[in-house]
Order: sequence, then C-alpha cells, then structure tokens
Amino acid sequence: MGQFTFNKTGIEGVFTIEPKVFGDERGYFMETYNKADFEKAGIFCEFVQDNQSMSRKGVLRGLHFQKTYPQAKLVRVITGEVFDVAVDLRQGSPTWGKYVGEVLSAERKNMFFIPKGFAHGFLVLSDVAEFTYKCDEYYHPEDEGGIAWDDPSIGIKWPELDCEISMSAKDTLLPYVSVEKNNVS
Repeated sequence: MGQFTFNKTGIEGVFTIEPKVFGDERGYFMETYNKADFEKAGIFCEFVQDNQSMSRKGVLRGLHFQKTYPQAKLVRVITGEVFDVAVDLRQGSPTWGKYVGEVLSAERKNMFFIPKGFAHGFLVLSDVAEFTYKCDEYYHPEDEGGIAWDDPSIGIKWPELDCEISMSAKDTLLPYVSVEKNNVS
C-alpha cells in the first residue's frame, strides 16, 4: 500500500503530494520518498542531489531553471511555510507560460513535484523557512537561467506579506519571458 497521495494539478506532470504521517504522543514518522510509490504515480526520476536552504520571511528565491541540464525536483519545507511556484517552459506544451503555486509547510508536510522544463521559485511566508529538495540532475552553475518573479505575462499571484520582498542581486536582474513568442528572452 502506498505511503503518498498524488494530486494532479492544472499542468501535466506537476503534482502536489501528501505523505501518510504516523503520529502519537512521542512524535511522528513519515516516508518522504519511495521510488516504487512515485513510479506507480507516473513519476520516474533517479535523484542524484539533495539541497537545503534556510531563508527569512519575505525572501523570494527564483524563478530559476537550467538550460541544457534541466532538473526535475521534489520539494518540501521542513521548518516554516513558503509559497512555491513552478512555471511551465517546456517548448510546445499547451500550458507553456502557465504556473502552479502551492503553499508548502512543515505543519502540513506536503510536497511538490516539478518535472524537467520548469522555472522554479518560492517566497517565504513564515518568520523562517527551511526548504529541502531532491534533484534528478546535478547543478551546473554555468547552465543557470531564470525569469523575473513579477513577469506580467505569467501573472503569478504571490501572497501579500507585511514586509518587503528580499531577493539576491542576481535574481533582481532576471528577464521577462515572452509568452507570445514561446521563447525565453
């Protein structure tokens, strides 16, 4: 019997995932990944790298992708809460330029699967968030690409916060994407 509920989203290949959590007065236990369960849901990945970050409220990381070595990602929050976003950049996709956004939290223990060909980013909603993700391709710094978080052609509805959004200098320079031309510019 599987340990996860896989929920399809409005974009093919993107899933929200709810693990079964077994808890009692001592705490809880859950699986965070099981290859057989994921393959039954149609997710075939060989994860090769795990990453973890910590960010403060209002930090926005992204929207990032790799150009030649795209990564599928399984993401989750282990402390706090974030609004996580995946933007479809797969050439020829009927949902090209569309996004899926999901609130991930340590309390809910939910996860988000993002296939290859997507830009990815998140906004921290809690005072602090620790974010962890598995990747099916190694990170290649020279291959990094990105699109602006506030691109009007995508129209991401980011949650409103009671603080300023904070980004890396590099992320503030990311370009807009041209949905009409179906091309990253």
